[in-house]
Formats: sequence, structure tokens, C-alpha cells
Amino acid sequence: MKNKLSYTFVNSIEQIGPVLWQEFTLTTNPFCQYEFLHALETSESVGADTGWSPLHLVIYQNNHVICLVPLYKKFHSYGEYVFDFAWANTYKQYGLTYYPKLVSAIPFTPVTGPRIMHKPDCELAEVTKLVCRVINEKMQLDGLSSMHWLFVDLMTNKALQTQKQMARYTVQFQWFNRSYLDFDSFLATMNSRKRKSIRAERNKVAQAGITIERLTGDKLNAENMDFFYHCYQQTYLKRSGHTGYLTQAFFSTLFTTMHSNLMLVEARRGDEPIASTLFFYDDNQLYGRYWGAIEEVSQLHFECCYYQGIEFCIERGLAEFNPGTQGEHKILRGFEPIYCYSNHQLKEQAFHDAVGRFIEEETTRIEQYKQNATALLPFKKRE
Repeated sequence: MKNKLSYTFVNSIEQIGPVLWQEFTLTTNPFCQYEFLHALETSESVGADTGWSPLHLVIYQNNHVICLVPLYKKFHSYGEYVFDFAWANTYKQYGLTYYPKLVSAIPFTPVTGPRIMHKPDCELAEVTKLVCRVINEKMQLDGLSSMHWLFVDLMTNKALQTQKQMARYTVQFQWFNRSYLDFDSFLATMNSRKRKSIRAERNKVAQAGITIERLTGDKLNAENMDFFYHCYQQTYLKRSGHTGYLTQAFFSTLFTTMHSNLMLVEARRGDEPIASTLFFYDDNQLYGRYWGAIEEVSQLHFECCYYQGIEFCIERGLAEFNPGTQGEHKILRGFEPIYCYSNHQLKEQAFHDAVGRFIEEETTRIEQYKQNATALLPFKKRE
């Protein structure tokens, strides 16, 4: 990390370009790919008046790029899945402004992945130190309240802690493929009561006259995607009073640019589709992302969002299945609790210290929660 260092912030991933971005994306994680982030921007799912303003960081050494950071200036706390609304309210009570803030994350996507993307010959610790210095300067210059790193990997979490970025822990539930031959061999690892319960749930869907199909490759067409988006909007409207954060143009773009990473589960009554779930996948993992239905059917959500995903992983030999954030109901269906990591720095030292004390207390509760969740898993005791 010697010689001349410089940096710039860019307000569009197009200013970095696909070739350079992919050079630094040393993962098959679909959400870190240029195509995914580019689709968010060009579809206006982020930018403009969405409250997510791209501000990606590019760091140079001797005029050569050595590090990229996906970064956003945020004007609210929606779509992050690591909740800091209480912190924002406290700022407001003391007459201080919490927004805008800086966030390194994949918008609307609570999936762990790289955030400090650097050249392999650069040490993570040294690059992290440089990145944090640059971001601190930006916070001071632009009057930003705080910096938040969301869903970072464990190594990045530890590196950020050395730069006074407080570590925070949350819990997600993830399914692990232990070389299962089929769905029944997975069920065979469970106790009898839960095994019967899952079979009964699946039977209810079949008895309701619902057929399920997993669509990938040539079987997945634009008409399927259009119906999915209709379900996505209707479900958001019912639950939240709006039609969702992501535009139809976003999904249409992904259908073109990331088709090989998409798997869609479609449920039908006769010839009429009634529900749809969109997944992403790579060489190692399946990611459940979006669900919607135009008809309520008992147990259909579990069938489309969980059991079909498990079957897909077994068929494709995928090692892990991340079904999305939250949801204790996943535990009894074989999804195991895992830690997710974030890091935070507040510019106002008094508030930074107060949040640090809150996080210490919260961590104790999170650890107990994970322990309790693990105890509830339905598997037979392993010898």
C-alpha cells in the first residue's frame, strides 16, 4: 500500500463499468454482480427519489484501481434489514439530524457478501484502514451522521472492528445440504412428529388441487416473470399498502442479463397460475428472495418458498439455501440459525458510545436467542 494513493466517489456503477467491477467480484454471489447492481440503478429502483443514492467508492494506487466499495447515501432506513430506527429517533429527540447517512450494502437484499472488494495482493486489514479513513473524511465533508456496513462476511467484520466500526450481530436461518439423496432422506434426519407434520403440509397443497413447477433456463419465460411481478405487487399492497420497492423494469432487466441465475416456482390451479416465488442461485447456494400470491391456500407459502427450494438444492447439489431474513417458523422446517454481521460508526462520539453500550446488551440477547433457536431444531440427536 505504498506509493501514490487517491480515490473518487461515483454516483453510477456505469462509471466503473462491468469489466472492472467483475475483476474485483471474486465471488459467484449473484447480488454482488455488476448486472444486479446495474439493474437496480437503471430501473430506478435505487437513485432519484428512492432514498438510495449511489455513491460507490473507487480507490487507486499509482492510478490503478485497488479497491471498490458498493456505497449509498441513504435518506431513510428502509430496505436495509438491520434496524436502526431507534437510533434515528434518538438523534431527532436531541435535535440532531440522522439522515443522510452512508451505507455499504446491496439494496433490499439481506444476504452476506463482500463489501470491501480489493486486489488479492492487497492485505484486507490495510485496505480496510484506508477505506475507513476515506469514508470518515467524506462524513465530515458532507455532514453525514454515520457509516453502516450491512451483511459483511466475518473477516471484514473483524477488520472493520479494528477501525472503531462497532460489530453488531443478527440471526438468520439457513438450510444446509448434508449430501441428501432426495427430500425423503432429508426428512429422515428429523424426529417422527416433525417429519409427519411436513408431509401433512405438503399433502394439503396437493389435496387443494395445486400443481407446482420449478422453472429455469428455457422453461422460464417473460410471461412467467410478468405473472410473478403481478403477485409481488399484490402481496406488497396487501401487507404494506404500497406495490413494492422494486420496479417491473428491474425484474425484466434481470430476466435478460441474469437469466442463468434465476429459478422461479409457479403454483397453478388447473391452467391458472395463483402464486409465484423468485429465487437466485449460483454454483454453491440458493437464495429465496420474493414471494407473491393472488389466492390464499393453506401451506402454499411453505411449499413454494421452502420445500421446493430444498428439493432444488438436492437435485442441483447446492450446499446451502438462504430463504430470506427473519422467521422463526423456518426452524421447525430444518433451517438452522446462523449469525449475520454488520458494523457501524456514528460521527457524534457520545452517540457512538451510547450505541456501543446498546449493542453490547443486544449481543447477549442475540446469543441467547441463537442458542434457544438451535435447541428447537427438529433433527434427531446426532451420535
